[in-house]
Amino acid sequence: MARGGQGLARVAVVVRSGAAPLWWFGVFAAGIGVLVPGLTGRRIGVLAGAALFLITAAVVTLVRRGRYAALARGAARAGKYDVLQDRAVTVRTWRRGHRWWLLLAFAVAFGSSFAVPAAGGMLLAGAGTGLRLKAAWLGRRERAEGTLLWVRVDWLDRRGGSPAGRAVNGLRGTGLAAGDAAPGGTRRRTDALV
Repeated sequence: MARGGQGLARVAVVVRSGAAPLWWFGVFAAGIGVLVPGLTGRRIGVLAGAALFLITAAVVTLVRRGRYAALARGAARAGKYDVLQDRAVTVRTWRRGHRWWLLLAFAVAFGSSFAVPAAGGMLLAGAGTGLRLKAAWLGRRERAEGTLLWVRVDWLDRRGGSPAGRAVNGLRGTGLAAGDAAPGGTRRRTDALV
């Protein structure tokens, strides 16, 4: 990167990267888990799973919100030579870095169905939903402030995650038109790029 520029990844994209895999692995594990009677029976398993889904979604949505808000308040303007990482690269890096954790989580969720049917899968789906809700919250904040939030790539952990971790000393900000992702980390529509 020329003249002291930094590689920057969108905060909301990093947060949102795990939402889809967790959701789909959770739905798949819960769907298969419903077919297994389990130790507790299907009804108790599904009810416990629904409770776990709601609790997990709420916890994942709310955890570290204060840290994100504090970092967003102190965001500095991105420099002229900063390099904005594409959404696809950020997502791919996160998913490659977490692939074994995702497979292990799926295996545990599926295995737990033999004790409490569908509960583990619904917990996993709740985590994915929570990440999506947190990214949406970040998106609303970005729209309200008119600033997209970026984090230095070298401050993310070695698996491409933790955009509000201890290593992150501050965020950078750009206008809403920068990069290829809309506020909240979703894909930007092609007509919005023109």
